[in-house]
Amino acid sequence: MKSLITKTFFVLTFCFTGQLMAVNPDGYNIKITVKGLKEGSTCLLANYYGDKQYIKDSGIVNNKGEVIFKGDDKYPQGVYLFVPPNKKYFDFIMDDGQNFSLETDTTDYIKEMKVKGSVENKIFYEYQLFMAGKQKQIEPLRELYKKTTKTKTDSTKLLLDQMTAIDKEVKDFKANFIKNNPNTFVSKLMKAMEHVEIPEAPILSNGKKDSTFAYRYYKAHFFDNMDFSDDRMVRTPIFHSQIKEYMDKMTAQIPDSINVSADYLAEKAKANPEVFKYIVYWLTYTYESSNIMGMDAVFVHMVEQYYVTKQAYWVDSAQLAKITNRAYTLKPLLLGKKAPPITMLDSAGTSVSLYNVKGSYTIVVFWDHGCGHCKKEIPKLAEVYKTKLKAKGIKVYAIETEDKPAEWKKFINEHKLDWINVHQPDAYQRAVTKKIYDIYSTPVIYVLDENKIIKAKRIDSEQISDFIDALEKEKNKAPKK
Repeated sequence: MKSLITKTFFVLTFCFTGQLMAVNPDGYNIKITVKGLKEGSTCLLANYYGDKQYIKDSGIVNNKGEVIFKGDDKYPQGVYLFVPPNKKYFDFIMDDGQNFSLETDTTDYIKEMKVKGSVENKIFYEYQLFMAGKQKQIEPLRELYKKTTKTKTDSTKLLLDQMTAIDKEVKDFKANFIKNNPNTFVSKLMKAMEHVEIPEAPILSNGKKDSTFAYRYYKAHFFDNMDFSDDRMVRTPIFHSQIKEYMDKMTAQIPDSINVSADYLAEKAKANPEVFKYIVYWLTYTYESSNIMGMDAVFVHMVEQYYVTKQAYWVDSAQLAKITNRAYTLKPLLLGKKAPPITMLDSAGTSVSLYNVKGSYTIVVFWDHGCGHCKKEIPKLAEVYKTKLKAKGIKVYAIETEDKPAEWKKFINEHKLDWINVHQPDAYQRAVTKKIYDIYSTPVIYVLDENKIIKAKRIDSEQISDFIDALEKEKNKAPKK
């Protein structure tokens, strides 16, 4: 079944350890009865946290079809999941009392649900039952509407009117639901899922409507219905999806714009320590691990803004040292920075400085003649260089990362690598260069412009020619100074 929002089934991460202990008034005591479950089967209690789901407890179905979860310490409140062996799970609310029972049937969790001891879950399922009914009403109308829009039959408008009427019923129900249950967590969830209504665009001095107003208004008010001061929101499937939508769809996908949005979110999240922790951690991890070139600039920004300043209270000194060291390694290598200087020896033993290489662009490639991947990729790069780059005045500064000169020179000759081939005999200097350029595997390719500014890094050889062509087009579009 579907939960609060449309999603594919998840992979549960097991994090429950230890023995279950006797219940006391301060703990939790939750009984879930599901008709149709096999006696002796194991069911799981899990919770949402951001975009993940974590197992918190497990229980065995008894001869009454019951699964009882008990424990001494209450769980953090939010949306939780009951997961039977067939993985057809359902959501429920972990409220403040945490002493309630749910009873349902595998034929239809929502329709058959009976709740005792929890107002939050009672209204939660009332809401879901209403929404499920309206979903059944509108789905066949949508399918018919798709067909009639192609032929524009007389029934097209009728179907549209019927769907509009159902949509109004849903909106009215939600509005009344929130009004009648103002202090419940469920109402807060329902409100958080509501899209912001965009007013009519203003008329500009030229007499036309402001075409950018809708986007600007929607972005500015995107989180009007989200309560950042309530850490329960993090433990729902709603919070993360909205954060991700804001960062991916409402923010221009360039580091400077992303940094602004990240700081905006972090500032809002300061209303609650747990929300702040999640926002800062997720943004930092997301952009540190991004496969999109240049997004490491966001990672560096997050570390400098929130970790170096000791706002990331959840990391210990060892973790802090590790993450700041990573950021400071990447900072000099960000796109737009001047490449660190290198001077190495060519195959004849002559010093060759990277900065003295004259070319419209310089391809710096770190490789190892004994690396299996390099044995495949370097000949590919050589072919690209020969057929597409060399005639354009583009240079290649190829750095051998190990020190086996005889084998290195043999590889150069066999594959006719007629570019600038250099190496560093001194082991300490080799290690320093790898550290400076963040080389932990090979091959690694950097693209530098004529001023040795980093324009691309960790790019595939097949992409280099098209990438440089794109750079040249952009350069030609730019106004002449």
